Amino acid sequence: MKTIAVLNVDGGTLKTTDLDEFSEHLRKSFEKRGHEIEIRRVPGPDIVEALREAAKDCEVMVVGGGDGTVSAAAEIAWRNQRVLGVLPAGTMNLFARSLGLPLDINEAATALAQMNIRPSDIADMDGKAFIHQFSVGLQPRIVAKRSEMDYNSKFGKIVASTRASLSVFFQPTWFRSELTVDGRQIKNGRFSVITVTNNPYGEGHMPYADKLTTGQLGVYWSRPLSPLGSMRLTKDLLLGSWKRNQDFKEEAGDTVKLRFKGKLHHVSASLDGELLEPNDPTVVTIHPGELRTIYCPDDDESNADPEQVSEVSARKDDVPGRPAS
Repeated sequence: MKTIAVLNVDGGTLKTTDLDEFSEHLRKSFEKRGHEIEIRRVPGPDIVEALREAAKDCEVMVVGGGDGTVSAAAEIAWRNQRVLGVLPAGTMNLFARSLGLPLDINEAATALAQMNIRPSDIADMDGKAFIHQFSVGLQPRIVAKRSEMDYNSKFGKIVASTRASLSVFFQPTWFRSELTVDGRQIKNGRFSVITVTNNPYGEGHMPYADKLTTGQLGVYWSRPLSPLGSMRLTKDLLLGSWKRNQDFKEEAGDTVKLRFKGKLHHVSASLDGELLEPNDPTVVTIHPGELRTIYCPDDDESNADPEQVSEVSARKDDVPGRPAS
């Protein structure tokens, strides 16, 4: 299968990686498995255009970068019916974790070359695709505050995130919204945060989905929180102990609608870490099995019939045509 790898050279891990050495390892890993691969190194500002160009000329699109880069690649792969492979080169690498991939980029390159392909779910917010989460309130405020700070490394980003979090915790705010899941009104009132995820969060680890094939959105929200309550919720999310947090509620469904009350420009929102102003209403939907991804099978799956993997990789026309991104 013809593969094009697009590497964001401004991505956290790739910034400090010997790109010549890594590119050679990536090339050899794929060629050893009988796959043709072309490697394109691209600066961050040019990454989206480079991904669009790559999608025109490949069957498999491998992307190296952080979760923002991976999210952009996922939308392009989905709309062009390409297989997506992920090289985890960011700070959190949440989607790579959901796919079970090694977090070391050299090990991930070797794993991707095995071409274990399966359908995964992808979600969209008012037509804009995402792979991790759409969030309103607390988390986007932290992202916005962090964006005001300077940092030049993965460690610097962690420090900036900590400083931004503390600043937001001690200036608590809330917003008014009506939350509806699959046509059922869940709550109409004040919120500190509403988060809608592509598949529900797993437990016991930082917030990402254990499975990308449930066909459901995870829906999470909290009432207005005190500074202590905000700190406690953030800690519980990072540790994966959020189910024990009495302020944090959970639902699941296929379609989520948010109607905001009051001035919309006061509402902070983000989509896979990208800050935006939400629409009113905002509608989030899930598309089960419409994104084909390379993943690492767990122990139970590793003994699966290899013909099943071949069948999945061959299904290039399962999804009805979409306009190219």
